[in-house]
Amino acid sequence: MKTLLLVDGSSYLYRAFHAMPDLRSPQGEPTGAIYGVLNMLRRLRADYPADYSACVFDAKGKTFRDDWYPEYKAHRPPMPDDLRAQIEPLHEVVAAAGWNILMVDGVEADDVIGTLTHQASSNGAHCIVSTGDKDLTQLVNPHVMLVNTMSNEVLDEAGVLAKFGVEPARIVDYLALVGDTVDNVPGVAKCGPKTAVKWLTQYGTLDNLLAHADEVGGAVGENLRAARDWLPQGRRLVTVKCDVALDRKFDELSAPAADIEKMKALFERFGFKSWLREVSYPSPASGRGAGGEGRSGDASSSLTPTLSQGARGQEQRQFEQPALPSTTNDTSNYQTILTDAQLDAWLHKLMAAPLVSLDTETTGLDGMTAQLVGISFSIEAHQAAYLPLAHHYPGAPDQLGREHALQKLKHWLESPAHKKLGQNLKYDQHIFANHGIAFAGIAEDTLLQSYVLESHKPHEMGNLALRHLGLSTVSYADVVGKGAKQIGFDQVDLETATRYAAEDADITLQLHQTLSPQLQGRLDAVYRQIELPVREVLFKMERNGVLIDSAMLGRQSHELGLKLNEIEKQAFEAAGQPFNLNSPKQLSEILFDKLQLPVKKKTPSGTPSTDEEVLQELALDYPLPKLLLEYRGMAKLKSTYTDKLPQMVNAKTGRVHTSYAQAVAVTGRLASSDPNLQNIPIRTPEGRRIREAFITPAGSRIVSADYSQIELRIMAHLSGDEGLLKAFAAGEDIHRATAAEVFSVALDAVSSEQRRYAKVINFGLIYGMSAYGLAAQLNIETSAAKQYIDLYFARYPGVKRYMDSTREQAKAQGFVETWFGRRLWLPEINGANGMRRQAAERAAINAPMQGTAADLIKLAMIAVQDWLETEKLATKLIMQVHDELVLEVPQGELARVKDKVRELMCNVAELKVPLEVGMGEGGNWDEAH
Repeated sequence: MKTLLLVDGSSYLYRAFHAMPDLRSPQGEPTGAIYGVLNMLRRLRADYPADYSACVFDAKGKTFRDDWYPEYKAHRPPMPDDLRAQIEPLHEVVAAAGWNILMVDGVEADDVIGTLTHQASSNGAHCIVSTGDKDLTQLVNPHVMLVNTMSNEVLDEAGVLAKFGVEPARIVDYLALVGDTVDNVPGVAKCGPKTAVKWLTQYGTLDNLLAHADEVGGAVGENLRAARDWLPQGRRLVTVKCDVALDRKFDELSAPAADIEKMKALFERFGFKSWLREVSYPSPASGRGAGGEGRSGDASSSLTPTLSQGARGQEQRQFEQPALPSTTNDTSNYQTILTDAQLDAWLHKLMAAPLVSLDTETTGLDGMTAQLVGISFSIEAHQAAYLPLAHHYPGAPDQLGREHALQKLKHWLESPAHKKLGQNLKYDQHIFANHGIAFAGIAEDTLLQSYVLESHKPHEMGNLALRHLGLSTVSYADVVGKGAKQIGFDQVDLETATRYAAEDADITLQLHQTLSPQLQGRLDAVYRQIELPVREVLFKMERNGVLIDSAMLGRQSHELGLKLNEIEKQAFEAAGQPFNLNSPKQLSEILFDKLQLPVKKKTPSGTPSTDEEVLQELALDYPLPKLLLEYRGMAKLKSTYTDKLPQMVNAKTGRVHTSYAQAVAVTGRLASSDPNLQNIPIRTPEGRRIREAFITPAGSRIVSADYSQIELRIMAHLSGDEGLLKAFAAGEDIHRATAAEVFSVALDAVSSEQRRYAKVINFGLIYGMSAYGLAAQLNIETSAAKQYIDLYFARYPGVKRYMDSTREQAKAQGFVETWFGRRLWLPEINGANGMRRQAAERAAINAPMQGTAADLIKLAMIAVQDWLETEKLATKLIMQVHDELVLEVPQGELARVKDKVRELMCNVAELKVPLEVGMGEGGNWDEAH
C-alpha cells in the first residue's frame, strides 16, 4: 500500500510562531517559526516514511467561503509582522529541503489536503495528515489518520471518537453545532461539545436533529430552533472541500531532491549553525538500528539558533521554551573493532566493568530469524565500540568471523555475574539465541525504565534521547535508505555503521544513567519485581512458540471460502444483481440508490457510509446488510487467521512464534503481534474453531488457566465495599448478587434479564460508564439507567466513595496507581477540553483495576515459570491472553501442573477477596475452555 504524507503548513506555521522563543538570525530577522516548522518536518519525515508527500499552505487572498459568508474569519487579528516576514523564507527552505509545496488560489490549505486524501484513499493509498486543526478530523477514515507532532497525538477513527465523542463522519455536524469562534462561524448559542455529542448520539445527524428540533426542551432547545435557518450554512462553511481542481494528483507528489547549496545559503542566513555544519560536512548517521520494539529513531534537529530578547521576549510567552538539542557527534569517541588484539582489549574491559551497555545490529526485525551483523559496547558515556561481523559490500575491510568472535565473547555473554544493559534486550537475547548463545546477566533495560516512569509517552530511543538528554538522533532509514533503494545493514559501510551502532550503546548507557535514579520506592519495585522478571518469561514463551495444525486451518479456510461464495450468492439475490462486496462505492449504490435503504450517516466526502456501524443498524431491518456483515466477518477470519497462520510457521521449529510487547499499553497490559494471538475472535462458531487448530505434540495436553472476574474482584479490594467483599467471600455469583441488591429481590428470585442488567451495570461502572451510556447499552431510558446507578451506589456505597476519591486524587497528582504501585498517568485530567477531561476521569476509575489485573497476571507468569524451572518440568508456558495463561503439558505432569498453577495464581498476591482461577484442559486450545 502506497503512503501519502501531507503537512498542514499553515497550521504549523501559526503554532510554531506562538510556541517558540524569539529566535533571530545574525541580521536580526525573526526565525522562530521557521525553526519550529522545519524541525517538525525533519522529525515527521523520519517517523513517517512515505511514497508521496507535500507541505500545504494557504494562498494569499480570499477564498470561496468569503463569498458565501463575508464575515468568515472577519474577527481574526492582523498577522504579526514578525510572522509575515517568515512566510516566504519558510517556503524557500522547505522546498530546498525536498518537499513539494502546494498553494492553491481561492481555497484553503484544508481543502487541498481534503482533495488529496480523497484521491489517495479512493485509490487504496494510506494517508497521513500532520496537523493540529480539529476541522481535518472529518477526513479520518480507515485510510486516513492525523498526527500532531507538537502533542504526539495520533487520531484514527477510534481516536476521533474517543476525543470528540462522535465518529469522523459526524464531525461536520458537530462543528456546525458548536461553532468556530476562531473562524467566526456561529453555532448554536450555549451549545458546547457535551450538548452537541448528546444531540448527535440521540438523533444521528444534524438534519435529523433539525427535523426533531421541536422536541428539544429548555433554553438550549430554543437556541437550536433560533439557529435552524443558519445551521446548513454553518455546516457548509466547516465542511472541507474534497474536489478542488489541482494541477497535480497525489501520485505525482514524489519528494524532489534536496537542494543542498540552497540549504547551505539559507542556514547560514538564518544562523542555523548545527544544520549548516550537518549539510556542509555530512557525518555518518547516528540513528537507531533494526532492533525491534523501542528502536525507531527521532530526527529532531541539532539546531542551535541565536536567541534574542526583543519585543516578543520570554515574559510574553505562554509556552515553555523548548530545550534546543545538541549532538554527540563532536564529543564522542567511537572505535571499530577489526582485529583479535582490539577485541581482546575490549573483552578485558567488559570482564572488569560493573555494567556494560550492549546492542546488536542484525539482518531484520524478526527475532526468531534475524542474524547477527555486529555488536556494539559502551562502558563510559561518549565512549563506545562497534564489532562488525558480517558486513558485505565491495571493498569492505576484513572483519573477525562471526563464529570466531562469538566464541571469544561466549563466556562473558552467558555469564549471569557480568551485568548487561540495553534498550529492549529481549530482542537482542533472541538474536544471540539464534547463534547458540544463552545470553545472561540482563540487569537493566532502558525501554522498561521509561515504560515504568512514563507509560503514556513514547519509548523509542530517539524520543528518549531528545526528551531526557537533549540529544538528537536520526532514523534507521537514514542509514540504510528507503523503499526500493533500501539496503541491508550488512551492506552499510563500516565508518557509517560504527558511528550509528556505537551511538546505540552510548546513548543507552546515558539514558540509563538519567532514568535509573528516578526509579524510587514502589516504581523501582514494579521495574525490578515485575517488568524485568516478566521480560525473561516473555522471551521463553516467544521461543517456545505454539504448535498449530496447518492442515486443519487449510480445511477451515476452504470451508470459509465455500461459505463466502454462498453468502455472496445470497447477497446478489438480495441486491437483484451481482456486485463487488468489497467495493464501498458499489455497495453504496446498491444499498442507497437501488434499494433505497435509509442513509444513516455520510463519509467526509459526503457519500453514504457503509461502515460496520451503519450495516449493524440496517441489519436489524434489512437482509442484505446482515449478509454483508456476515461476509465481512468470515472474510476477516479467512485472511487474518486461516490463510495467514500456516504461512507464519517457523521452518526450523515448526511452530508459530508471536511477539509480546511490554511497553505499549499504558495500563501494563501485554500486546501480542505477528501474529496477534490475543485477538482471535470467539463469538462465532467459525472464530472458535480457529482455536481448535492450536494443538500439542503427541502425549501432551493444552491447559488454560484464567482469572475469574478479576477486575470486579479488584474493584471490591480497592474500594473495600462491604457488600462486594461479602458477596465474593461467600462465593456468590456476583452478577446475581448485584441484581438481588439493585432490584431488592432474593438471590433465588433473580431473573435472567435482571442478572443481565446487573452484569452490564457491574462492568459498565468499573469503566466509568455514565447513565447515558448505560441506557444505550440496555436500550432503556436514561432516567431509568440513572435510577439503577443510584440504587447500585446505595447498595455499594464503598464503590461510590472509591470512585469519588480516585477522581480527586487523579486531579491532584495527575496520575493514579495500581495496587502494586504502577503509575498510570492522566495528562488530560485537568485539561480545558471537556470531552477529553471526562475521558480521563473515566480512565482514572478503570486504570487502577485494569493495571492491577495486568500486574497480577505478570506476577503469575513469573511464579509459574520459576516453579517449572525449579522443578525441572517439561511443561511450557506458550501463551498469555488477557487474564489467561496457556500451557503445553505432558500427560504425566498434567495433574501436578493443574493443581500447582491454580495454587500459584490464586496466591500470587493477597487481596481482600479470594482470587479464583478457571482451569481447563484439552487436546487443543478450544477444548481447554
